[in-house]
This record gives sequence, structure tokens and C-alpha cells, in this order.
Amino acid sequence: PLCSSVSSVVNAPPLRFKYSPGSQRTQTFPSPLTSVSFSLMPEIYVSTDVETDGPCPGLNSMLSVASAAYLADKTLIGTFSANLEMLPGASSHPETMKWWETQTEAWAACRQNLQSPEQAMQEYVVWLKGLPGKPVFVGYPVVFDYMFVQWYLHKFTGSSPFSFYALDIKTYAMALLKKDYTDTVKSVMPKRWFDGLPHTHLALDDAIEQGALFCNMLMEHNERELKE
Repeated sequence: PLCSSVSSVVNAPPLRFKYSPGSQRTQTFPSPLTSVSFSLMPEIYVSTDVETDGPCPGLNSMLSVASAAYLADKTLIGTFSANLEMLPGASSHPETMKWWETQTEAWAACRQNLQSPEQAMQEYVVWLKGLPGKPVFVGYPVVFDYMFVQWYLHKFTGSSPFSFYALDIKTYAMALLKKDYTDTVKSVMPKRWFDGLPHTHLALDDAIEQGALFCNMLMEHNERELKE
């Protein structure tokens, strides 16, 4: 049901639920009233992971996409995931397919319950627009996942709710650790940033895991700012 005010969306108790790795789940939200200023709404950090059969959208296909929507305090307020049919006329990249041969379980999972790209991206837009705040894309690395998601959104829906709002976790870590970009890898990041969540190459698992990582980094940064 539609909510009576935006505050009832923003201040509602956080939605928490269990998920099954590899399952296809869409969690929708009531849409905020259009009369309320977009600038008054909180940022929603939409940690997103894609699995593909190559490095370039259009030439290659996005096999699955998943997002985990977080508030800044690491409250997980919803998830989206879908497995997609391959693009007509596209091809699989040989090197990527060699890698997939080492990930048989993840490959099998992303080839189940397939949807057309049109259907999947239209449902994704509905989910994104229903979030109780401004969606900010979060990726690791953002250049890869954002590239595929934006191409598919514009190709199959004509626009993107993300606009040009996107954050790269690796770049954020580089700034926090004061290291060169190429030296900023997970092995040098503080263990306190990691919650021990699985990274399985199932898109939903990885979106949740990297979203928690980002929120831990964000909260630590904000705590530093308060102390200074």
C-alpha cells in the first residue's frame, strides 16, 4: 500500500529478512510522494554486482545482476536479483569462459530462472524507484559493474535511476588508507572492515558482501570526522 507521507517511509523500522544464495528475489518499496523534494531524501547505497560472459556490454552479455540497498548505518533495506538471457547477436569472450569453467556452481546458478533483458531491467527500475531515498550505485570495481548496468538500463528502459551517481569502493579505500590505487587491494585492508560474509560469485551474495564492506568504511570515516 502507498504510504501517507515520506516520513513514514524514511523513519519506518528497517526491513530485515533472510535470503537464499542464488535465489531470484525482488523486494519492492512504496514510492515516496512526488511533491517532496528529492534533496530531502537520504542516500541509499545500492551495492551492485554483475556476472557476465565478457568484458564489454553489447559485445558480451550480462548473465546476472543483483543489488543490495543499504542505509549509511549498514541497515540492509532490500535486495534485487535476476538472471538474464544472453543478448541476441552477442558472443562470449574466450578468456571469460575459461574462468567460468572454474566456477561451475556459480555458472549453474546464474543460468536458472532466466528472464529477458527487457523484463529484468524494467523490474529493476521499478525496484530502484521504490527505494525510500536517492539511489547511489556502489561497485567494486565500479567501472565494470556500472558500465554493464547503465548500458542495459538505457538499452532496455531508455533511462537510468542512477543518473551519474556512482561510488567505487576501491577508490574510497585508497583515500582512507592513503595508498596508491594499484596497491589498494583487499589483502591490505583492515580486517575490521570485513564482516565475514561469503563472496561466491553469485551476484546477490557478492552485492551484500561488498555493500557491508562499503558501509563499514563509511562509518569509520564518519567517526574519524567527529573526532577531528
